[in-house]
Order: sequence, then C-alpha cells, then structure tokens
Amino acid sequence: MNIPAERLQQIANRFAELEARMASGQLEGEAFVQASRDYAELEPVAKTAAEIAAMREEIAGLEEMLGDPEMKAMAEEELAAIREKLPEAERQLAIAMLPRDRADAKPAMLEIRAGTGGDEAGLFAGDLYRMYERFAAEQGWKVEPVSMNASEVGGFKEIVANVTGSGVFAKLKFESGVHRVQRVPVTESGGRIHTSAATVAVLPEPDEVDVQIDPGDLKIDTYRASGAGGQHVNTTDSAIRITHEPSGIVVTCQDGRSQHKNREKAMQVLRARLYETQRDAAQGAEAEARKAMVGSGDRSERIRTYNFPQGRVTDHRIGLTLHKLDEVLAGPGLGELVDALISEDEAKRLAALSE
Repeated sequence: MNIPAERLQQIANRFAELEARMASGQLEGEAFVQASRDYAELEPVAKTAAEIAAMREEIAGLEEMLGDPEMKAMAEEELAAIREKLPEAERQLAIAMLPRDRADAKPAMLEIRAGTGGDEAGLFAGDLYRMYERFAAEQGWKVEPVSMNASEVGGFKEIVANVTGSGVFAKLKFESGVHRVQRVPVTESGGRIHTSAATVAVLPEPDEVDVQIDPGDLKIDTYRASGAGGQHVNTTDSAIRITHEPSGIVVTCQDGRSQHKNREKAMQVLRARLYETQRDAAQGAEAEARKAMVGSGDRSERIRTYNFPQGRVTDHRIGLTLHKLDEVLAGPGLGELVDALISEDEAKRLAALSE
C-alpha cells in the first residue's frame, strides 16, 4: 500500500504544529483537553509515518550503494530486510488513518436479555454477563450494573450495566447480536441438548452534550419495586419508569433504594438508547460504508454459537471457531475473538477504500 510522500509530510507537519501548541503554555481549559486528545490520537500515527519516511530514505541511499562493488553485497542484504518490513508498516499506517467512529473512545452500556429457551436462556444470559465482567477486569475497565431482572432459577431475564474505561466501545461494539448456546440444561433430567439464546446490545454512552433531551418530552412514573430486596424495596415508591414520548423509548430502573439514583440510572440508559437511534439514522445514510463492517450491530443478527458438548465457540460473521469454550467464558479467550473481529473490520474497510 503506497502512501504518498506528501501525505507523510502532512502528518509530520500536523504533529509538529500540535507539539508546538502543547508546549506554548497558552492552552487552557477545554482547548487544552481537546489538544491533548488530538495529540494522543496523532502521536502513534506520526511515529509510524516517520518510520516509513526513514525507511524510504534509507532504501534510496542503499540503492545508490549498489553501484559500488565493495558495498553491493551489504547494501543488497540491508535492502532486502527493509523492503520486507516496509509493506507492513505502510499497512499499519493505512489502518491508523482509517476514519474513526467518534464513539470508539466512549464508555458503553451493555444490555443482555434472555431470548428463546426459557430458564436456560436466563442462565445463559448470566454466563454472558460474567464473561464480559471478567474480560472487562482484564482490560482494566469498571463494570457497574444499572438495572437487572433476575430469573427464578438464576441468571437474568435482563441486565443492563455501564462499562467504563479506555476504548470500551471500540472493543465491544461487535458483540451486539444474538448469542446462541447449545448444551444440556441443568434443569433437564433427560440429558438432551437444548438450543437457547440471549441478545446482547452494546451502546456507546454519550456525553450529555451529545444528546439533548427536552424535559417536556418525558413522562416519568414512580411505582413500588418488585422482587428481592426486603421490606423497604417492596413498600417504597422508589422504582422509576421514564417514557420518551417522541421516540416511544421506555426505560425502567428499580434496583436502588433511592428514587433519585434510580432516576439518574434510567436517564443514563435513555441517553444511550437515544444516541443509538441517532447513530442508526446516520449510518443508514452511509449504507455503503456500513457494507465494509464485520456486522451491522443489529440485535436480531445471530453472531455466535457456544457449543458445550464440543467445547467450541464459533463466530459466524468471520467463520472463526475456537476450541476453547471454557477460556472464552472465563474472559481471556474472548480477547482472541474481539481482536479477530476488529482486524477483519479493518481489512474490509481498507479493501473498500482501495476499490
């Protein structure tokens, strides 16, 4: 992938300009914060661009040395080594220069809902939640449940959690879709393999400035929470239901004892769902660009099967099967799937740009 020398120089100039601004001491407040973000994003790109420029310059110098009989053998050896490294460096720079989803750096709302399969689907939803919890811990992220509806036999009918940390949405965005499990349920005495499913949705969590909500568009109801929690939960109107009337989106939260905190959490989820709606509309207008992606993020798309009898996990979008089910559910193995999905997405977007 031949990146023009002029483009390399533009990157170098932009980085030098940003360095000078950062060192000037004249930036304050939001301007300094934004410049710091820009610097952090551009630094690895500028470093790779500088390495490529240096390689090309070295190649030109070595090619001149080929005319010297005494230096020819050494020059040929060094040329071969550099020419072998250059294509991968150019590929990495091309990937770094791909248009980025502005939501990639944001935290995310993780929503898991039991699907077909009754009690077994609820148990599987719990397995998926624990898998993401362990994966998040490995990444140094923090997972905080926002609302949950436990099933009677364990697991969850539904659970929503906030995941915060560096690059959360960028890594988890391809997890949205239908996850299918094939195993003998603990509730099944006949030993037959059942197929159940759970739906995962990963929504970027917006800043308040990303989504403007008119209080007049909200209908807010309070009611008594149900389920476990003791006498206080069952006798206090602490549960919150918020309906965003223009979109019809309904969010409920009843897990906290404080009505105020439940309202805050419900608004957090509402902002994420409204932001997702805005993103869907924008991506719909960019349908051609979406074709390059690994998956649409559609919650109805079956993306992965977890087969317990054979100890394997298959991601249907990229045709990858790992015979390490326990490792995936324990967290570490999920990273291999996540990285493969990101690499496939990058490769497809590069190919789309080259067409």
